[in-house]
Amino acid sequence: MNEAAANAHLARSVGSREANNPSSPVAEFGGDQPLRLDAGVDLGPFRIAYNTYGTLNADKTNAVLLCHALTMDHYAASPSPTTGKPGWWSSLVGEGKPIDTSKFFVICSNVIGGCLGSTGPATIDPRTGEPYGLDLPVVTIPDMVRAQKMLVERLGIDTLFAVIGGSMGGMQVLQWAVSYPDKVFAAVPIATGSRHSAQNIAFHEVGRQAVMADPDWCNGRYFSEGKRPVKGLAVARMTAHVTYLSEIALHRKFGRNLQDRDRFGFGFEADFQIESYLRHQGSSFVDRFDANSYLYLTRAMDYFDIAAEHDGLLANAFKGSKTRFCVVSFSSDWLFPTAESRTIVHALNAAAASVSFVEVETDKGHDAFLLEEPDFYRAVDGFISSAARARGLAQ
Repeated sequence: MNEAAANAHLARSVGSREANNPSSPVAEFGGDQPLRLDAGVDLGPFRIAYNTYGTLNADKTNAVLLCHALTMDHYAASPSPTTGKPGWWSSLVGEGKPIDTSKFFVICSNVIGGCLGSTGPATIDPRTGEPYGLDLPVVTIPDMVRAQKMLVERLGIDTLFAVIGGSMGGMQVLQWAVSYPDKVFAAVPIATGSRHSAQNIAFHEVGRQAVMADPDWCNGRYFSEGKRPVKGLAVARMTAHVTYLSEIALHRKFGRNLQDRDRFGFGFEADFQIESYLRHQGSSFVDRFDANSYLYLTRAMDYFDIAAEHDGLLANAFKGSKTRFCVVSFSSDWLFPTAESRTIVHALNAAAASVSFVEVETDKGHDAFLLEEPDFYRAVDGFISSAARARGLAQ
């Protein structure tokens, strides 16, 4: 395949198509409405891809913003165009579910720096006609939240009833509550922390180095070269996926079971089921995610540290907050262990904020917030119902 044909093939790939011609609604912001980034530069024009579910009430007081995790998207409760699978939170969002779309107007947007419609490194740079690649400025969690605020205002909404998200989404929830406390009635940060730990930064760096070591990464300009660093990105995904699970869950699912054989192969093929599983996770991931976006979003998580902007004291960030918080952790989550959620709760208590806390007992690890977990659903349902009554939204 020659270079022109290779580039044409890449342009037809699902991920590349969604990056520049998303299947969802898009909010466009021109050069006269730039996004001011923490890096000290303005990003404009830019766009945000999003989905909505349910109906906004006449008073515009029933809006719920969902913030997605690192490799998720804005298809929280509708099928993904890249995989055809149901929305990643379809079990939590919908009519009669904890986040009830017969009562709430639910918004979910693809973050800035992502690869499914919002401006990111795979987006065509209007100045050059080529994908931004590494020419896109580095983005942060506060940058993502500022962009979301612009979207929410574009939709005619002044105050959000609730902001909810897990992992990187939980970081966005906390940032919303700190940056715009008067615009968030209720906040549900799930399986997250107020800053990224050294261990988590280390895992992310391993993943980034895997991507950048792939000869097809081409210093971030792989689209122009008609290539994709699929091997490096697959390894990055495999490494990260291990952190989303727990040792108990891995043992229960796989143990030391062999894959399609009854004896060792004495080679380096996938002898064990866990090896086969991780290879599948890696190979399927590269079909739906952009490698440069992986670099940008992991870096955004690494930079996150709420206390740093408040004299190093987390409680200062929440001082005077009227937002109602429900902090959720999972007992077997070693990526964002319960201790990190307790740190947030202690800071909220010190700031005299309204906060409830639940640690869900589960062996499913960090990914528990995306899996069938009845106790988690009950906790969210109870908190949202109580907050809705306080907001005057109960039906």
